[in-house]
Amino acid sequence: MDIVDRRTILATGALALAGAATQSGPAAAQAGPKTIFPVGVSTIPIVGETDVFPVRRIYCIGRNYAAHAREMGSDPTREPPFFFQKPADAIQLVPEGKTVDHPYPTMTKNYHHEVELVAAIGKRGRDIAVGQALDHVVGYALGLDMTRRDLQKAAGEMKRPWEVGKSFDHAAVVSHLHPVSGVGHLKQGAIWLKVNGKTRQSSDLKMMVWNVAEQITQLSRYYELFPGDIVYSGTPENVGPVVPGDVMDAHIDGLYDIRVKVV
Repeated sequence: MDIVDRRTILATGALALAGAATQSGPAAAQAGPKTIFPVGVSTIPIVGETDVFPVRRIYCIGRNYAAHAREMGSDPTREPPFFFQKPADAIQLVPEGKTVDHPYPTMTKNYHHEVELVAAIGKRGRDIAVGQALDHVVGYALGLDMTRRDLQKAAGEMKRPWEVGKSFDHAAVVSHLHPVSGVGHLKQGAIWLKVNGKTRQSSDLKMMVWNVAEQITQLSRYYELFPGDIVYSGTPENVGPVVPGDVMDAHIDGLYDIRVKVV
């Protein structure tokens, strides 16, 4: 099994800062303030290219397939879209053809899978019109929004933020990025997830309540979007628990499949 650490690839900017931190003498003094230690930047390799996509922010939309919204106790016809975030260093990469070990997180006894289409933003924008929204997308990936469901549910019942249930190490599993130039804009096609060979989630991208363009429009009303942002676009119904030893296989038409083993 290959363990892919979310910080194995450092962006060029971070490496430059690390170099600056080792300078001394008059030249360094004239350069101004410098970081006290280097910090890695999460990046996603791009299929067919040597360049990588630096991750600035991870946005996620909640309950964006009608059947999943209902299984979570909501009526999707009456709710506007809502969003939450994960930290950029929650990224766990899954290369094509590899099985990646995924650590079972602490503090949970009900750990859930959520298979999702991920859209990568490559153009800055605010209050983006639906007709121009996809112009901001440079690629797509296959992702898993991993969730400590018991912690999420407990936080909701106490009317507290979801962060403890959604934001933790390795919580944003993702394939490499497929450029739009190669796959086009994914608006329909099968999306599914299997656990130990048995289908758990199965739907079609066209079943989203809010499609990718509409998500970007809504999201850009709350935040100015920048290159490096990625958007997890919601999961179909039948989310469920996994335990150590389980193997998850995930698929979206047009993208390569990913395989993750919970350890």
